[in-house]
Amino acid sequence: MFTRTTPFGPVVPSNPVCRNSPHLKPQLAFSHSLIPKQQTLIRSFGGWMRSSISISLDQSEVNMEQREPPKSRLKLEMELDRFSDLPSDVIEKILSRLPIREAARTSVLSSNWRYRLAMLRHLVFDDRCVSTQKHITFVDIVDHVLLGHIGPIHKFRLSHRGGLANWDIDRWILHLSRNSIKEVILRNSGLCRYRIPSYLFSCQDIIHLELLLCVLKPPPTFKGFRNLKSLVIERVTLAQDVFQNLIACCPLLEKLTLLRPKFTHLKIDAPNLQFLYVEGFFEDVTFENTLNLTDVCISIYRRVGGRTWVCDNSNLVKFLVQLPLIQRLKGGGYFLQNLVVGSLSPKLPKLCLYLKFLSIMVNFNDPAEVLTVLCLLRSSPAVQELEISAGSALEELDFYAHQEVQAALSEVNSLYGNWICPFTQLRVVKISNICDVKNALDFVRFLLLNSPVLKKMIVTPNDANDSLELMKQFLWLGRASVLSEIIFLDQNS
Repeated sequence: MFTRTTPFGPVVPSNPVCRNSPHLKPQLAFSHSLIPKQQTLIRSFGGWMRSSISISLDQSEVNMEQREPPKSRLKLEMELDRFSDLPSDVIEKILSRLPIREAARTSVLSSNWRYRLAMLRHLVFDDRCVSTQKHITFVDIVDHVLLGHIGPIHKFRLSHRGGLANWDIDRWILHLSRNSIKEVILRNSGLCRYRIPSYLFSCQDIIHLELLLCVLKPPPTFKGFRNLKSLVIERVTLAQDVFQNLIACCPLLEKLTLLRPKFTHLKIDAPNLQFLYVEGFFEDVTFENTLNLTDVCISIYRRVGGRTWVCDNSNLVKFLVQLPLIQRLKGGGYFLQNLVVGSLSPKLPKLCLYLKFLSIMVNFNDPAEVLTVLCLLRSSPAVQELEISAGSALEELDFYAHQEVQAALSEVNSLYGNWICPFTQLRVVKISNICDVKNALDFVRFLLLNSPVLKKMIVTPNDANDSLELMKQFLWLGRASVLSEIIFLDQNS
């Protein structure tokens, strides 16, 4: 039995019979033994007497039996080491999906596997990187793997829950900056935010960058990541101008995820951007040169302080004019309230011809928000799936006394009674947090009467106690589609 020492402790092979193992040789040597003469036992009157009887065998049969052991040995070796015959890229993908500790244990399989871990291009260091020896720490494991690594490192992921010293992470990033790193994921979970060192910005081969709880301040000489295609920034401290310059200086950027930054004014200028996911306390969101955006998800947690009803253009028009190819749009929080700021209109100047999925939170007690949703639906003839989440009631007591609100309410009622553009592609509708309110039921009735190909409407009531009464209300609603069904779910489904 042999062992091999790794940063995780000594490793013993689980199967003693493997390629290049001394345990394999006695078994194979036994199969090479010559065929003995067959012996029989003959009982005589005086006791047992052994008599040897030789059996003549055909020469061809002897040759056949002598050829079998090499075939059996070859077959056994192939069965015992089947993974080594796989292509190198397949083996690397298998090892990259294993914890570092388990990948290190494969080094004892054979001499061919000894340096597999050292040449692994995707390195993931997380909470599963632990050693059986208590004196070996997480930092020791990362140092050992990086120091003994051979060849380029394409992916480096660090997501350890325990606190790590900044100088340790700095040392690792400095090492990565010399290895043509392409994917860097730093998910800091310490009490203090980690300040990104300057030499990370010299890694011009980076394609994917993901940061959590960090401080991002590029040096003055930084001109952007010329190959960056995917960027995830979650609770990262950075100035608004730093963010805008970073986005503008990444010409190949296709995917952007921005979660809870400190700034409140969001401006996106990325001509090649296709996917955008944003959450934060924003006062406004603007787009420039985003003609290729197809998938947008925006959640705004800051409520609009006051509405400016007299305005040349509504925010909805300014929002969609830079998104001509939009296919999926999801708005949460006070996103819709931000869009209705400005002048109200029952239709858009230009149709959203490619929008197929729309998910939005609506306050049915606010006719301006209802009118905005109707405007979106009326201007999106290709919508196939609609998700509506009912928002909370308005807090302003004098809201309905406003003249513009009364105008919006009148426009909504006019659309309900004189709709001339049905939803010819709408097939699935999901409505959540709905209650037995006339404004909400009027909206649902409007959808059912103008959706001739609707297949199902899934309804989740706000209160489970109101489900029965709400079901009765829905049974009285007419439908344009004879094949449509209404499915009720509870909040826990």
